[in-house]
Amino acid sequence: MARLLYSVLLYLLSPLLVLYLAQRAIKSPDYRGRWGERFGFKALMPTDILIHSVSMGETLAAIPLIRAIMAARPNLRITVTTSSPTGSAEVIKAFGDRVQHCYLPFDLGFAVNRFLNQLGCAELIIMETELWPNLIAGAKARGVKVSLLNARLSEKSAASYQKFAALTVPMLKSLDQIAVQTAKEAERFVTLGVDASRVHVCGSLKFDIQIPASRREAARQLRQRWGRQDHLVWVAGSVHPGEFDTMLSAHRQLLELFPEALLIMVPRHPEQFANAARAIRDSGFKLALRSEGEAPTAGTQVLLGDTMGELLTWYGAADMAFVGGTLVVNGGHNPLEPAAMGLPVAMGPNHWDFKEITQLLQRAGNLTLCANPDAFNDWLLTFAQDTNGRALAGEAGLRVVESNRGALSRQLAVLGYAAA
Repeated sequence: MARLLYSVLLYLLSPLLVLYLAQRAIKSPDYRGRWGERFGFKALMPTDILIHSVSMGETLAAIPLIRAIMAARPNLRITVTTSSPTGSAEVIKAFGDRVQHCYLPFDLGFAVNRFLNQLGCAELIIMETELWPNLIAGAKARGVKVSLLNARLSEKSAASYQKFAALTVPMLKSLDQIAVQTAKEAERFVTLGVDASRVHVCGSLKFDIQIPASRREAARQLRQRWGRQDHLVWVAGSVHPGEFDTMLSAHRQLLELFPEALLIMVPRHPEQFANAARAIRDSGFKLALRSEGEAPTAGTQVLLGDTMGELLTWYGAADMAFVGGTLVVNGGHNPLEPAAMGLPVAMGPNHWDFKEITQLLQRAGNLTLCANPDAFNDWLLTFAQDTNGRALAGEAGLRVVESNRGALSRQLAVLGYAAA
């Protein structure tokens, strides 16, 4: 009954889904096409496995897993879905036409049923906690094995699931297996009614980040071409509106001590690139745009990373990093990427989406939590003047990443695939 009411409500609200797509399309050209996929109208080929990897962060974590499955079972037909253009771009870049790719339809009954009927898959793998009642119910009705991998479940999310238990608990109980990141999250799933035998603590796939030596070397050479090897470079990565001015204010103070310092500012969402450029120009900084192929010359104060897929390179070319979505109420983004590049890391207080990872890095001495913009300013100025402190914090981050590897092989084992 709860799922029926949920479905009726979704149908009643479906005009708003079109308005949502139109509103996103105004801000970002990437949302202006492929609307048919959102409603299950794309013609698809049959597949063996459907893997839903949501957005860019989940997709980047899922790529090594997908590659391992392809290596273990090269004859399997795989479809990978995402919910965002950034995730879609990562799938296309990583796999090209070796997998079938489209957006996951909205959780409307007709769209989900058409989608699943076309695919005829035997297995559905969902990354992190992107759970949709009609998708999962439709899959189980067709005898599909459903696995939730790299799962996260914060206290806040668990409370929301409990609030709507009539809808969410049957959905959770129908999952065949859940590979969670931490023991605490395992406990939350069990408390919600999931059989403990189906819940496996495997760690986070994000720790299995593999950075090729060539990527590190390319970043080093890029900094050398800029002539910045002897000048301070820092990255404000995945920043959101509300953080732009904070980063620029901190950089202005930094320039008083280090006039040749360079800030690489990378907004989280492409639709914010223009707003970020405007904020930088309005603040009076000399700006270079990566999208225009502009290199930061000797007088450049800010490089705007207004392209996709280069954030890891920017971290590799820097001395320290701030990870955004944390000085605004958002939940944060992945601090492991700068840590894996050997950088000291700072984040704001709103990091609940990466709480356990953040705690590990903080306890090791890699990551500093800044309660407010003033605390962040203090962190930036302190580490800018402390070369030895930066080195020690960077080494601590590398140790955390290395000591927590192994989630990939454990999650493959949960699925029943031998690690290649």
